[in-house]
Amino acid sequence: MPELIFPGPEGRLEGRYHPQPGKPDAPIAIVLHPHPQYGGTMNNRVVYNLHYAFHNMGFTVMRFNFRGVGRSQGEFDQGVGELSDAASALDYLQAMNPNSKHCWVAGFSFGAWIGMQLLMRRPEITGFISVSPPANMYDFSFLAPCPSSGLIVNGTADRVAPPKDTHSLVSKLREQKGITITHEEIDGADHFFRDDEAHMKPMIGMVQNYVRRRLTESTR
Repeated sequence: MPELIFPGPEGRLEGRYHPQPGKPDAPIAIVLHPHPQYGGTMNNRVVYNLHYAFHNMGFTVMRFNFRGVGRSQGEFDQGVGELSDAASALDYLQAMNPNSKHCWVAGFSFGAWIGMQLLMRRPEITGFISVSPPANMYDFSFLAPCPSSGLIVNGTADRVAPPKDTHSLVSKLREQKGITITHEEIDGADHFFRDDEAHMKPMIGMVQNYVRRRLTESTR
């Protein structure tokens, strides 16, 4: 998979880019990693698995390191700069794939929070995946209204982002008209879906089933 260095707001950003050869109109997806100050990088297991899940469904996919992570320049910026990084990454992905008709954003933990903010800024995003959104740590009230339908997935044994807070977020989003919020839980899974067979694979399977279904529908 080609390593990628592309321009960000605070200097270069490091990414991985995985195109669909011979398919200039393939859907595109960007995958956002967890909190940089707690070891989050684009090579996180959840992010890596989401990346390949999208690629295996026919997407051209990109994941990248937020500022200050790996070879990406800059310093952690409490989410403000990271949102700008994500916007730059999406700009780059779209410029490389001008004929794509579908654009998705997927994020894990802190990356889910950034992804939902990106969703608010970019009306061309047609679907989202939020894995373990930290609704207890970050304010998601900016999703008013949430502009796109999407999938929220969490583990029932998540102690980092407790399920009750995720349920509250889902309930608020489901009050909005014109979109459909799908919510799935993986029984016994922690924040990181550490058990590959029992938790990671079922979570990735849910994501793929959801995305495949959405791609056959014309609704947002």
